[in-house]
Amino acid sequence: MDEQIPQQNQAAPTPPPTPISALQKDVMLSAAIGLLCAIFIFPIAQNLEMKQSLAWILVFALPILSALGMRAAYWLAQKIKVFYQIAKFGLVGALNTLVDWGILNLLMFLTSITSGYMFSAFKGISFLVAMANSYIWNKFWTFKKADETVKGGAKEMLQFFIVSLIGFALNVGVATLLVNVWGPQWGLNAALWANVGALAGTLLGLVWNFLGYKLIVFKS
Repeated sequence: MDEQIPQQNQAAPTPPPTPISALQKDVMLSAAIGLLCAIFIFPIAQNLEMKQSLAWILVFALPILSALGMRAAYWLAQKIKVFYQIAKFGLVGALNTLVDWGILNLLMFLTSITSGYMFSAFKGISFLVAMANSYIWNKFWTFKKADETVKGGAKEMLQFFIVSLIGFALNVGVATLLVNVWGPQWGLNAALWANVGALAGTLLGLVWNFLGYKLIVFKS
């Protein structure tokens, strides 16, 4: 009688892991940006002697809201494609603002210096850090452009700095023009008109920066 060799049960091959879609990556990065925004609110609240409870609430709320906002932007981009890129740019812009304010308030809190030449130095430091943060996020996430050469990267950084500097000048210039030259209009008081001027300057600066980054700095 022939001996029957028992067949060993072969384990089923392990299926390859499901790759993460581009949308899932963007949603996770949006949540990370929301968390970073909340973290940079803490030094602002501490320096201004505000209640920390709101900052702790934002630690949980902002990542969720940022992720949901990116999903909503993806849905709207089915009709207007550029809207998805604008949503990324806006989220990065919010982070840049909080990085700037957060570092500035942290330095003021640690040194108890709120005026004078040291304040100007602190503002310069916070602005440069925020600009570096803006460059990294916009380059690799918003506009997704990689350097080809070291020389090309240096040129790109110079272009980014110039575009950002012009955007800053437009922001301050428009606000100054509306507040100091034109003055309050339509029956608005001085304080409210000052905020209108600041808002107008911010919006114009954002539009310039987005177009400058897209069409000049990170042009495909």
